[in-house]
Amino acid sequence: MSVAVLGCGLIGESWSALFLAHGLDVVAWDPDGGVLAALPERVEPLLGQLRALGTMAAQPGRLSVAPSVAAAVGGAGWIQENAPENTAVKHGLYAAVEAAAPPDAVIASSTSSLTWSDLAAGVARRDRFVTAHPFNPPHLMPLVELFTPDAGTLGRAEAFYRGLGRVTVALKKDAVGHIANRLASALWREAVNIVAEGIADVAEVDAALVHGPGLRWSVIGAHMAYHLGGGAGGIAHYLDHLGPSQERRWATLGTPSLTPEIRRLLVDGIAQEAAGRSVATLEAERDRGLMLALAARRKGGEGTAAEGKTGEGERR
Repeated sequence: MSVAVLGCGLIGESWSALFLAHGLDVVAWDPDGGVLAALPERVEPLLGQLRALGTMAAQPGRLSVAPSVAAAVGGAGWIQENAPENTAVKHGLYAAVEAAAPPDAVIASSTSSLTWSDLAAGVARRDRFVTAHPFNPPHLMPLVELFTPDAGTLGRAEAFYRGLGRVTVALKKDAVGHIANRLASALWREAVNIVAEGIADVAEVDAALVHGPGLRWSVIGAHMAYHLGGGAGGIAHYLDHLGPSQERRWATLGTPSLTPEIRRLLVDGIAQEAAGRSVATLEAERDRGLMLALAARRKGGEGTAAEGKTGEGERR
């Protein structure tokens, strides 16, 4: 099957690598000719990462670039849209897609902040439209968050992404930020508040997360963590005996504003934590860490309860 990738920035190039690694042909388009021309070169190191993880198909897909939206989607069975988070821009793109795409092609948006309702207003055939939010970078991070009211399209989307080794979660109703970004935003709000209140510096906050709850959350979710925190009595025991202490902590959490002063604290704190390392270097370090974590989980045969239900191991 041919997949059209529309928008070839960080998310688009990462999706492209994942599709190619699983034997799917990719036809890519981007309004910036320079970005499009550089795509094959930018995708190659990502394919190298997937090859090192052992997730490369025996026969990888072929990558080609298209001069127009119509040329990209004309023969596509799946369309992965990665345009900027601008409703008007996306609506304009959908009009061009629907004018040229096969009638049974699914249109999937990688949106991180806009809702299905926001975007579907610009789609004539809403029954084939789904929001499919990946976590960055999609070729390494397994999560894809899905929403569409159409059960048939949701089923197709779940099957498609699980076939790429992804873990899918389906929202029961439309929500800004989906699930994971709402959780991440809530945590970062308090991380900013801790810095703003002078409780700890940026680097200490990040270290506390990475070496504490972040490590635990990599194998179990927040609800399950508190279930285990209740001992033999589980979550019911925890809520009965420690629920009030949780509420006391909730009452002290802050709602900071990103004022110039707080922005400066964050910028200066990141500069100290980065210690002269460039964004590219930090990205490479992040990816190496993700690859080690993924390899360890695969070697140990471990996964979350969600992965057990959604078929994380269903790889080609």
